[in-house]
Order: sequence, then structure tokens, then C-alpha cells
Amino acid sequence: MAAYAGGFGLLAVLEHRAFETGRFDLGNMVQAVWSTAHGHPLDVTELDGDQVNRLGAHVDPLLAVFALLWRLWPSPAMLLVVQAVVIALGALPVFWLARKHLGSQRISALFALAYLLYPPVEWLALDEFHPVALACPLLLYALWYLDEARLPAAIPFLALAALTKEEVPLVVAGLGVWFAIARGRRVAGAAIALAGTALAAFYLTVVIPHYRHGGSPAFYDRYDAVGGSPGGIVETAFTDPGVLLGAMTDGRDLTYLLQLALPLAGVFLAAPLLLIPALPELAANLLSETETQTSIEFHYTAPITPFLVAGAILGAARLPRLAPLVLAASLVGAVALGPLGTGELVPDRMSAHDRVAARALELIPPDAAVTSTNGLGAHLSARRRVFSFPVIGDATWVAVDLRRASYLDRRSAPSTAAIPLARLRLTGDWTTELEEDGIFVLSRSPTSSTP
Repeated sequence: MAAYAGGFGLLAVLEHRAFETGRFDLGNMVQAVWSTAHGHPLDVTELDGDQVNRLGAHVDPLLAVFALLWRLWPSPAMLLVVQAVVIALGALPVFWLARKHLGSQRISALFALAYLLYPPVEWLALDEFHPVALACPLLLYALWYLDEARLPAAIPFLALAALTKEEVPLVVAGLGVWFAIARGRRVAGAAIALAGTALAAFYLTVVIPHYRHGGSPAFYDRYDAVGGSPGGIVETAFTDPGVLLGAMTDGRDLTYLLQLALPLAGVFLAAPLLLIPALPELAANLLSETETQTSIEFHYTAPITPFLVAGAILGAARLPRLAPLVLAASLVGAVALGPLGTGELVPDRMSAHDRVAARALELIPPDAAVTSTNGLGAHLSARRRVFSFPVIGDATWVAVDLRRASYLDRRSAPSTAAIPLARLRLTGDWTTELEEDGIFVLSRSPTSSTP
């Protein structure tokens, strides 16, 4: 656990230092935390320049807790390090579950190691920062206490997990169904299931529309092909189920399922009831048109992973001879599918270009409104107003990296930043403070008028 927390926390910070994070998504989280710490709870600057509450995009109010830590360590690195530490702590309930069901201290420790080596868990610490990543260990603790029939101890972890993203309460509801069926606690399980379902509905139909001023959740467009909303998907399931089946079984989806299963040797299939809580998030990923949702390298695996790992433990308890197979598969999976085998574990990737970028950002006052390309945005988001170039808004500083000019995130296609930058410089309203290696820093001239 210490090696995972220290190693992956350090790697995540080095990624950030080498400008491999961005305004999307680390910068969004940084601004929400910074705003909360400065009296504007969860405020962020939208793509169009409007100042909005983050709850209009994703319901992850657990972010507000980090405002307290920001006062002690005001840096994006704090979010990355805490994320790695909390994910590492998920090895404890894995160890406890394995010790209880497998009866071996040594095998239990190896299952805890298998959790830390599981490729989605390794990638989770390197996918910038997302509150939903914390749902992975939180759900493992909740599962452990429910397995022990200690409902009062499980409730805080269930509640915290439900604060990490709007669909996670459905995962909590599935855990309630498992508790009712597998452990015979029908009343308590039904109560958890109803509470989780009601909270998810509240998030999607009340909270997000309220903060979006009546609009539907922005991510609904990922499901246009299968109905475009939860109600539309249900309708499609009855009117044209073949559409849903086709959307969930294309080559990308099947590869995703194999990558989730193989590092655990698929042993979780021997404990099918424990797959119930994973089904809502798994279905959401498979039905989505967004390719990152069916990649193990992104945070969308966080609410699924706990039940695959725990399912492998319960499956091995039923078929003890498969336990060594799980442990061997975890080692192979870590090398074949995790960052261990992809060249991600490089101590320091900061290039000469990155050093220019670091010097460029030092020119920008910490309280100034700024517009920047995505690659520089994560380093500039700890402020009240930060725009995504070429949106200018009331920015008084511009920071553009033409070599990393993606718009939405570091994996998106390059934007046409060069043309709006050239036009901006021709207006005469901006002074070029730095121009080096494709990086430009401009400040608004005192005589210019702010639009």
C-alpha cells in the first residue's frame, strides 16, 4: 500500500509537472476546490465563459471536502497524492475479505497485492484526478462491513461513495440488492436499494437540471444512439432491444470486457450475485458512444472494480484451486495491460519545452483572469476566472501552447489555436510577454477595452 501510494502519487505529480494533465479534467477539479476554499462553493468557469456551479455537470460534492486540505497544501499535487493514498487504502478491505473467505493470511495478502496490481486500479491513480476514483475504495469498505453484517459501519462509506458522482447511488442500490439476496438482510438491503435509486433520480432530475437552469445533463448526448436519456434507453429496450445489444457488443466493448476480466482470470464469474452492483456502471459504459468509457485507462472503471476484485475472492472461496490462477493473472495483467508495461513509469518526463512552459506560467499573476490552451490549463486553474482559449471573456492574460493545443483534453484533436492567436495579436490590444518554442504569453494592454 505504501509503495503504491508513494509510487503512483509521485508519478501522477510528475505527469502534472510535465504538462501531461490539462484544464480537462484536473483543472476543473482544481478550480472547484479553489473556489470552495475561497467562499464560492464548487464554482467553475464553463467552456463558453459563464461562471457556473460544477453540480450542473456532475454531482460530486465530495470535492468540497478537499477545500480544507487546499488550505494546508494549495497545489494540484495535493489532489493527485491524496487520490493515490485513498486508492491504496482499498487494499485493506480486500485483505480482510480474503482472510475471512479464504482462511489464509498469506493468500489474503497476495489478493490485496492483486488489487493494487489490477490494471484499472493502477491507471486510476494516473488518470488526472476525479472524485469518482475514490468510490473504488469507499465501496470496498462498504462491502466489507455489509459482508460482516455491520450496517451502521457500512452506511458512512455508502454515503461518501454516493457523493462522488451522480450514477454511483445506483451502484449503492445494487449493493443493497446483493445484501438482501446474498446475506438475507431483506429489509436493510431493500432500504439501501431504494435510497440509492431515489438519490440517483434526485441527482439526475433535480440537482443537475437546477444548476443547468432546466437543461438536461450534458452527458446524455453520449447515449443518443440508444435513446438519449434513462427513459429513452428503457423505451429502446422494449421497442428495439437489438439496438442495445448491438451497442454493448461491438469490438471495442468486447475488448473492454476482456481487459477487465483477464487480470482476475474471470474468477468473479463464480460469484455472480456480486456482479449486481457493477451492472449499472458497466451498462452505462458499454452503451456510451464515448470511447474513453470503454477503456480501462480511465476513471469510468472505479465503481466496477470493487465488485470484480471482491467477486474474484468469493469465486476463489468456492473454487479454491483457482486462487493461484488469479494471482498469476494479476501479475501478467499488470505487465500486459497496466502502466508497468507501457512506458508510463518514467521517473521524470519534463522536456525542454516543458521548462519553457513553466517559465511562461510564472509571468501570469495568480489572481488574474486568464485564458489558455488545455495543456497549460491545469496549472492555471487555481483562480476565480479561467477560460479555454480561444474564448477570451474578461481575461487579462493569454497563455497558448501551439504544440499542445488540444481543446477539451489532452487526448482530443488539436484545436485551431494558431489562427485566433494571430488575430488577437493583430488587434494591438495585447502585449506579447513571451514567445518561445511555440508558447505565447500575452497580457492585455492597459489602454484596451475589456469586452
